[in-house]
Amino acid sequence: MHRVAKLDVARPFESRRLGLLAKILFGLCCALAMIGFRVVLDLWIETAGPFALVYPTVLIAVLFGHWQAGLTAFVTSFMWAWYFVLAPINAWGFVVATDPPRVAINAAAVALTLVLAEAFRRAVVSALEERDREIDRAATLQAELEHRTKNNFALAASLLEMQKRREQMPEVAAALEQAIARIHSFASAYSNLALRQGEGAMVAMQDYLVDVVDRVTRGAFLDNVKVEIETGNEPVIMPRETAVAIGLFTNEALTNCAKYAFPDGRDGVVKVRFDARQGQWSLAIEDDGVGDAGQVETSTGIGERLFAAFAQQAQADYRVEAKSTGRALHLASRAVN
Repeated sequence: MHRVAKLDVARPFESRRLGLLAKILFGLCCALAMIGFRVVLDLWIETAGPFALVYPTVLIAVLFGHWQAGLTAFVTSFMWAWYFVLAPINAWGFVVATDPPRVAINAAAVALTLVLAEAFRRAVVSALEERDREIDRAATLQAELEHRTKNNFALAASLLEMQKRREQMPEVAAALEQAIARIHSFASAYSNLALRQGEGAMVAMQDYLVDVVDRVTRGAFLDNVKVEIETGNEPVIMPRETAVAIGLFTNEALTNCAKYAFPDGRDGVVKVRFDARQGQWSLAIEDDGVGDAGQVETSTGIGERLFAAFAQQAQADYRVEAKSTGRALHLASRAVN
């Protein structure tokens, strides 16, 4: 319906004269179409309702060709119906005494239809233009907000980096390094989401997760660690809020894995698996690193709180599976009762 409402026969023409000509020709075509239909109809219902088809003809002409097309269709179709349909046939006279007021009333009613249709058309066009302006303004504000948010992420990371270089205590410097890493992690997830702002409130999960994993892999892992991702063949679309929570969970899990699972240049493999079936989804991030002894941050402190917060936002549950030869984090949507 939105596309139909935007149809305008004069829109493709930049010249006013060509636009006016297009409107007149469109009105004439509407009248000729009505005449053809009326000729066929007269084979079964001869002279019935001489002006009945003039109303929809004028209405269509006005809605898609402005009042000029409507006026053209009005004059052409109305005069044809009067001359060729209203008795006496092929003449301008009247047979029945009540026909003159009948013709006058129909002419006035068609004229009113033309005026109201033009008013309605202008109101619709004005509403659509206002809506488009609002969308453009919202897009501009959104772009500005994203730009400032990215700058704020970068500023916060820079300030923490400066503080870390000045810090003499190793414990404080390590804490600042963790904070910087998390800011970069959040900024990466935000950048992935911002790239999809034009797609509405839904996110294609396969492409989104591949981008998230690729960004973290390039920024956090050494070449001796291989990161693999499996997302299934069936396309999965999720609400944006859920998607960004899963993306942040993945960022945090991979960042912790890069920091703790493979110390001293140890080789290894990290597998990210995302699966969705029958309205339920699950995410697993597994590594074959040093295991529970080397990744204490995910079981206590801020790491655990972050995982819990991301799981809550995604309306999911998470669990940690620690082994002697590796570690796995599982995030799964809650079962619908």
